Amino acid sequence: MTENAAGTGIDITVPHSARIWNYWLGGKDHYGVDRLAGDQFSGIYPGIVDIARADRAFLGRVIRYVAGEVGVRQFLDVGTGLPTADNTHEVAQRVAPESKIVYVDNDPLVLTHARALLTSTPEGETHYVAVDMSDPATVLNEASKWLDLSQPVALTFMGVLGHVTDHDEALRIVRGLLAGLPSGSYLAINDSIDTSPELEEALRVYEASGAVPYRTRSLEQFTSYFDGLELVEPGVTVPVDDWHPDPSVPSGPVIPQAGALGRKP
Repeated sequence: MTENAAGTGIDITVPHSARIWNYWLGGKDHYGVDRLAGDQFSGIYPGIVDIARADRAFLGRVIRYVAGEVGVRQFLDVGTGLPTADNTHEVAQRVAPESKIVYVDNDPLVLTHARALLTSTPEGETHYVAVDMSDPATVLNEASKWLDLSQPVALTFMGVLGHVTDHDEALRIVRGLLAGLPSGSYLAINDSIDTSPELEEALRVYEASGAVPYRTRSLEQFTSYFDGLELVEPGVTVPVDDWHPDPSVPSGPVIPQAGALGRKP
């Protein structure tokens, strides 16, 4: 018999990637099974907590750059996950209150927490779309209810493409969504390129727990997401901390995560 949380239909007997990530980031939306899986993972691969924090910081720097330096006012955040601090809409609307953000996730847990995401400045908009990213046409159709797809959009995939176990399928998703966006749009991605035995063992234990599988990519595979785009300097960075680093933040351990931002010509 499946144990559900407060009548939501959410299974709390199986660890959940969004809740585990929330736990690593210091959030509060997780259960004992998630903390156990998270602790097992970090026990094998302690660097995962640093990765979670570095990924969140990269998101913030990318959004500030796109909203501030480039002037994009529309954001399509795919694979939203659970809200923590400095979500896309919060960062974008601090820079430009009129920014419009559409979050995309097909996870019932994220839907349950959508109320926390669906906040906005009076000048801007924040919306949530419950769609599987594997269907780019539907994602674009739903997003177009709030975003003007004739104007530039910043498309982000933050630490989520590894859940698409086949790289060619991940490429299809990225290219399908980009195809529906106009010139001047941006693509931002970060993901793991670490193939160390420790990480692979942690991922094996993680998958055996019943959690959704995750696959690392080679640097070449990661770079292929940006084929045909104009990479924003300094290009593909490893670690992600090297992408437009914040001088006020002291350097930490080397993070085996790749990050990049590209512009659609």
